[in-house]
Parts: sequence; structure tokens; C-alpha cells
Amino acid sequence: MIMTKHDDIMDIRRIMELLPHRYPFLLVDRVVDFVAGESLKAYKNVTFNEGFFQGHFPGLPVMPGVLILEALAQTGGLFVMHTIDEPLGDRVFLFAGMNKVKFRKPVVPGDKLDLNVFYIKNKMNIWRMRGVAEVDGVVVAQGEFTASVASKGDM
Repeated sequence: MIMTKHDDIMDIRRIMELLPHRYPFLLVDRVVDFVAGESLKAYKNVTFNEGFFQGHFPGLPVMPGVLILEALAQTGGLFVMHTIDEPLGDRVFLFAGMNKVKFRKPVVPGDKLDLNVFYIKNKMNIWRMRGVAEVDGVVVAQGEFTASVASKGDM
């Protein structure tokens, strides 16, 4: 396990140990805070080099809302995996649904997308969380989501 000097902070190497995502779909750069059983805070640096900006939209680059939600779901995955504190093995964290989604402001190149997830409840392998994405302290997207930890063999 590779960690930075604080156990509640994860660098990209640790994130890659916990999540199966890789470029261009790894959408979390660093975890900056973790409160066991409560929340996890992370961020993604949004750069003009992101492939999706070529087509969304030429001359007016805006991060697609679905990718903001995916970044929140990945942050939730990090929360769950850090909470259960055991290797995934043959399991994977699967995004299952999103409710009460609201998009408030666009995210553009140069923004630091702060990703916050807050525990609601879990029962067995089903987890519910609330996600809030912010730029400079202003909410850009939010929603509640459900995810599960499943065996790769069951897929």
C-alpha cells in the first residue's frame, strides 16, 4: 500500500490500487481527506488536454455532466474501498444509480473539481452516498447515488 504522509490522503498510485479505472476514465487525481464512516474528499484537475473537450464543445469547452457524475461515483468507490479496508480481489465497485441530480454551473478547463461524498447507509454490499462537486467553493453538481461491490464472476 502506497500512502502519503497522512493515512487519510491518497496519491494517484494508491487511487489506482483501489480503482480499476485508467486513462482516460480515471477521474480522481488525489484524495485529501477521509473520515471513516462519514465522508471522503478528493479532487480532479480539469485541463484543456482532456479528450472530451475536442467535441464538447468546440470553441466553448465544457466538461460533460455525466463525467462529473462519474468522478463523484469514483470518489464514492474510493470511500467504500477505504472504508472496508481490504483488497478488491475478484470484486469490483459498480455504479448502480443516481437520484436527485442537479447541475448548477459548467466546469471548464483550468477548474479544480472538488469531489465530496457523504455516507448515507449501506446494507450488505449496497452503498448509498450523497455526492457534491464544487469549483472554488461553488456547487456545480450534486446528487445521491447507489453502488455495489460485486464479484467479477457474477458479471
